[in-house]
This record gives sequence, structure tokens and C-alpha cells, in this order.
Amino acid sequence: MNHRMINIGFGNAVPAGRVLAVVNTKSSPMKKLREEAKEQKRLIDVTEGRRTRSIIIMDSNHVVLSSVQPETISQRFSAPLEQRGKGEEEQLKSVIR
Repeated sequence: MNHRMINIGFGNAVPAGRVLAVVNTKSSPMKKLREEAKEQKRLIDVTEGRRTRSIIIMDSNHVVLSSVQPETISQRFSAPLEQRGKGEEEQLKSVIR
């Protein structure tokens, strides 16, 4: 099983293998998705009060709001662990433990 975690901002991470999509928040369907998730108690907000810049859709049907740009999160998926910053690597290891 893949235990790789992706940093989505402010020390929060999601399991890479459970992410279905990382999308921009500006479209009307994404705004509707966000509202539906909130009504159904499936919304997880990790923005720390900052502007929501990306929506992460999980395979569990949860919707995660992040203040990190979707492009940045996508790059973190494709970057090998060796190329990540030392701080992020240590942070991810502590989340896995």
C-alpha cells in the first residue's frame, strides 16, 4: 500500500493514493460541489482562514479546501521524494508515524 503523503499547506497532508482530483475553485460546478459537501458534512477546510485556491476531491467522497494553488499541489504529486525540501520530507514522515 502506498503511504505517500502530499503536503497541502499549513502542515496538513493527504494520502496521495486517495486523491481523485485537484481542481480550481472558480468554476460554478466546483462552487456547487463545495456547498453540497458542506451540507452533507463531507467538507474539510485546511485553509487556516486564508483564501481557498484549490479543491481536492478524495476517493472517500470528502472535499478538502486548501489555500495552496492547484498547480503547486500537482507538482508535489510528480516530484520524487529526493527533490522535495528537507522540511517537507520530515513533516511528511511525522504525519505517517
